[in-house]
Amino acid sequence: MLHIFDQDTKGYRPVLFSLMLVLILSLAGCATMKNLFGSGNTTIQKSAASLAIEAMDDFNVGKYYTALKSFQEILDRYPFSPQAMLAELKAADCHYYQDEFLEAKTLYQEFENRHPTNEAIPYVMFQIGMCDFNRIDRIDRDTSGARNAIQSFSRLLRAYPDSPYTEEAKARIKAAREFLANHEYFVAIFYVRTNQNKEAAHRLKYLLATYPNSSITPKARTLLARIEAGNPPKMGLSRWLPDLSLPDWHLFGPDKDKNTKAKPAKK
Repeated sequence: MLHIFDQDTKGYRPVLFSLMLVLILSLAGCATMKNLFGSGNTTIQKSAASLAIEAMDDFNVGKYYTALKSFQEILDRYPFSPQAMLAELKAADCHYYQDEFLEAKTLYQEFENRHPTNEAIPYVMFQIGMCDFNRIDRIDRDTSGARNAIQSFSRLLRAYPDSPYTEEAKARIKAAREFLANHEYFVAIFYVRTNQNKEAAHRLKYLLATYPNSSITPKARTLLARIEAGNPPKMGLSRWLPDLSLPDWHLFGPDKDKNTKAKPAKK
């Protein structure tokens, strides 16, 4: 019978050890052997709790990018841990404070869908509105941010009328409505400039019916009266133009008549 190992006792053990070593290397790779003999670096996975502490430390000092990585690691490796819910919410916050409003809105909405009875839901709904509000551009551009903000903040007010965010949500709704009124007026001026007075009158009537309390209403009435009298302005139309930017929401809040300055997170 053919024997693989040397029958000599002294030769048998070294050969056996060599074959075992080859087998171990083939199964686990050289890196495992380095760790086995202490010559390599062993990767130690951090717990969900330690990741959460690190993430919050970074978040609290404005290191949103690195905090987001840690929160995401919790969600990837420990999706059922007690820290996972915190990671979901703070990941959305990280995107928000990096001005990534569409990404943040999606994550806030996912949090609301997963945890509809969580105590943080009023905050989450407010932040959804803020994501829309912060996408508001100039009145001569896309107005979807203002329209969506009004819808989002109104949804918060219906669901939680007495939340800590109620007064600010109301003020931001008024600012967004003022923005939309100015947009309608801007379009009307464009029609006057291009001699489309019928279309201008139509937009002005819509403005007066939809936003009767806006600050642009007196100008809109004056312009409509001139158009209907057959005397639209021909020169100096630039002086008829409204402010192109979003009005300061503080002007519509409860402290609008006080010389106090709030500190909003964003616009």
